[in-house]
Amino acid sequence: MGSSRLKSRRRLDMGSKWARVTIAILSTVGVIDTGSITLNKWGLIGNLNCPGGLGGCDKVLNSPWGTFFHINDFSIPLSLIGLISYLLILLMAVFPLIPILKNQKSNISKVTWWGSFYIATSNFIFSLILISVMIFKIKAFCFFCLLSCLISLSILLLNIFGGGWEDYGVLFFRGFIMSVAVLLAGLIWSSSVDPSTKEVANNVQGMPPAVIAISSPEKIKLAEHLTKEGAVMYNAYWCPHCHDQKEMFGKEASKKLNLVECAKDGFNNKRELCEAKGITGFPSWEINGSIDSGVKSLKELAELSNYKNTNDF
Repeated sequence: MGSSRLKSRRRLDMGSKWARVTIAILSTVGVIDTGSITLNKWGLIGNLNCPGGLGGCDKVLNSPWGTFFHINDFSIPLSLIGLISYLLILLMAVFPLIPILKNQKSNISKVTWWGSFYIATSNFIFSLILISVMIFKIKAFCFFCLLSCLISLSILLLNIFGGGWEDYGVLFFRGFIMSVAVLLAGLIWSSSVDPSTKEVANNVQGMPPAVIAISSPEKIKLAEHLTKEGAVMYNAYWCPHCHDQKEMFGKEASKKLNLVECAKDGFNNKRELCEAKGITGFPSWEINGSIDSGVKSLKELAELSNYKNTNDF
């Protein structure tokens, strides 16, 4: 009787096997989710099929908050951090299940439960910050971001209820400390990349607002193609629709576009050229000798300029 209780207690201390298996499955979904975003950001795969509309996902993932670190032409997408964290959770979930480690199973199980708990807590708190940014700052919906938040919450709950913890007081205390640390670090990072805290307009009179969005490799290629084909975007520095059009391309890609300033008081303007072309609305695109006014989707611009990879948009 006593021996049976001791064995039962040991099984409880090592946590629930089904919880580990479920965590492994969820973290695999997380790897696919964040891995797809990362590969897309690196230009290795095309557009993602985003439930609820591609525009929202594109706006969120290419916002300043979609990149963890960016300098010149080198950037680390935020999704890469998520990918690494899900891979670590996956390894911690399956490691104690390897038969060859049977003799050290109890010690390995304890370490991996704690490691998984810390990472899951960090992921969930940081996901809440990103969801808040998505709602209140970017004002767009991204299915992949919401999915990652739900996966993080599910993994955290499985850790709490399936980890076979001896002292939940210690667990919650450490979780609280970890949550506060991640919350503070996340808020500091979020504020540091927030364009509203920076000077987004140039100080030179007649200059348009600075473009904030990060360009994907596909957008840069499209901009280079448009310029190569002689496409011209006629715009005015004070025109909000012109700024929206450039934000679609992103900071890096918009620099490669052939932009003509038409405002009379615009910096380095070509007013006479605009008048000669009969430009009356902004933005106006001149592609293959035809001029058309209004903001164009990237897919439309790709089709009008005979860009070969129109499915990228």
